[in-house]
Amino acid sequence: MKTRFLITFLLFEFLILSCKKEEKLEVHNLLNKEDNSSFLLPTSKTGQVIHHKYYTLSYSEKDEQAEWVAYQLKREDVVHINHKRPYFVNDPMVKSGSANWKNYIRSGYDRGHLCPAGDRRFSKNAFEETFYTSNITPQKNNFNAGIWNRLEQKTRYWAKKYDGLYVITGGVLSGKLKHIGRENVTVPDYFYKIILNKKGPQYKSIAFLIPHQDSGRPLYEFVVSINEIEDLTGIDFFPKLSNELEETIEKSKTYKEWCF
Repeated sequence: MKTRFLITFLLFEFLILSCKKEEKLEVHNLLNKEDNSSFLLPTSKTGQVIHHKYYTLSYSEKDEQAEWVAYQLKREDVVHINHKRPYFVNDPMVKSGSANWKNYIRSGYDRGHLCPAGDRRFSKNAFEETFYTSNITPQKNNFNAGIWNRLEQKTRYWAKKYDGLYVITGGVLSGKLKHIGRENVTVPDYFYKIILNKKGPQYKSIAFLIPHQDSGRPLYEFVVSINEIEDLTGIDFFPKLSNELEETIEKSKTYKEWCF
């Protein structure tokens, strides 16, 4: 009887120690610098990086919009909870003041989200945070509701399929571009979306550069390398990754690892 009790006790202690080791390992993985979303932020050409709770952006005052918006999209973030659509409001964290939503009235352009409201349905606060005017850009309706919407839906599909993504989105704000409204909000001719997935030590990436017009063409026809987007924007997208890893993921333009 005593022997059986002793064996049971030792097994119980062993299980407790094993669980503690697992807990420590999980915490270590969470603290891995490459799992920290701020570690993956691009460079800012403007020096005005805004850290909201549910996404980060770099605001360009001369263009009155973000040059990029970056965020994690986890598998559990992709839900279909309906929230009341709020009004667009100025971003209180933009020191120079974000553009007023009234610039878009009768402009012929939608107020297009960079971090989509559909990616932040998991909570009311997260959803409403996407309605800061620092997170919108002028988009033609047939583009916003067409190919761009298809890409946003595909991104959510991949977030569920591949257990989470890191997403960077923006308009190309270089060249001779049109402006709208009293505050001269820039209208990009191209929009980009860069997607990074990390599974264990393995990374894979895919990047899109899409002309600002509707298209019925398949999304994979708009796949480019991250290097091409860097050349157009002057932004370094993953400067804190090792040089070897950064070079590998930024020169790739294959889409074979992504299910379309």
